[in-house]
Amino acid sequence: MPAAHGGFETFAEHLALFLVARGWHVGVYCQEEVPVVRQRIRSEDWRGIERICVQVASHGPLASLDFDWHCVRDAATRSSSACLVLGYNGAVFLPYLRMKGRKIITNMDGIEWRRPKWNLPTKAWFWINEWIAAWTSDRLVADHPRIADHLATRRPRNATVTIPYGGIPTYQAPEAPVRALGLEPDRYFVSIARIEPDNSILPIVKAFSRKTRRAKLVVLGKLDDSLDYHRQIRDAASGDVLFAGAIYDPAIVQALRFHARAYLHGHTVGGTNPSLVEALWAGNAVIAHDNPYNRWTAGEAAVFFADAESCDKAMEAMLIDDALVNRCRSAARSRAQTVFQWPDILRAYEKEFQALGPSPAAPVGARPAPATADNPW
Repeated sequence: MPAAHGGFETFAEHLALFLVARGWHVGVYCQEEVPVVRQRIRSEDWRGIERICVQVASHGPLASLDFDWHCVRDAATRSSSACLVLGYNGAVFLPYLRMKGRKIITNMDGIEWRRPKWNLPTKAWFWINEWIAAWTSDRLVADHPRIADHLATRRPRNATVTIPYGGIPTYQAPEAPVRALGLEPDRYFVSIARIEPDNSILPIVKAFSRKTRRAKLVVLGKLDDSLDYHRQIRDAASGDVLFAGAIYDPAIVQALRFHARAYLHGHTVGGTNPSLVEALWAGNAVIAHDNPYNRWTAGEAAVFFADAESCDKAMEAMLIDDALVNRCRSAARSRAQTVFQWPDILRAYEKEFQALGPSPAAPVGARPAPATADNPW
């Protein structure tokens, strides 16, 4: 924090700033990978939020677990009305936090163990942690009705509240970032996702590359040619596919999304996807993989596909049918305004915190960090 990329980071920033403005004391744990741990935990202020920086000397999944454990240990020493946990991958540590008397709200994210990319031991780890989070947390948050249905197989349904994801309206964006990539506004499709099988990048690229089109396909995401799936994507791409890499500059991403003919969303698993919500707020016509998650989120804003053939037909329809594009764009903004308003979502989270205890005005109830010029708490 400040958020650089990712739905949970963006959500955490919005929620923390909202709560601070309403008198809460908010601490956000931030992972810091270093060669050698010199100061495990330090606090600093960012816009009234206590950034609690946790140093870890490991990398990859091990670093995440190391970080989670030290966050839990530190949180257990602080007096707070609630600990909000985003995701359950490190839920194995939550019983310790519960044993120390802390109230826990967990956003359960997607059904991670169902993702086909994981091997059996990894799926088993996620499955176990899902159960631990479900029974250790005081409240569960589902970001999609289908996720709430799944969680009802773990806990009684009244233990879960459904709160989706929010977005910010985009009504204009400069054309310069688009033209700098050799693109013409309204003459390209854009995909913004991690390059992995769950997100249907290969079928999308194959579908687009089946024929010559008066448009381009822009794929945002990091490609690694050491991975077989990524090599398959490159081999399948025609000359009109632009692999733009992983772009984290919000202004560039916003411009690419806003000026696209349509946004391509190939996610097959998960709940309410932040990138799809942002596309709705940008007024994008959407071409989305056909599954219950995307159908509920996008509604009438999308044309849906199941494979490369149906994706090809959806792309062709979007290119030649202006009326279809305009209907989808209008439906996108209507859907966003109806369901995905940040103020409504943030107030719903605050209501959950209030139900667990009183709202602590900063810094009441917090364990103060050592006083420094950069740390006013």
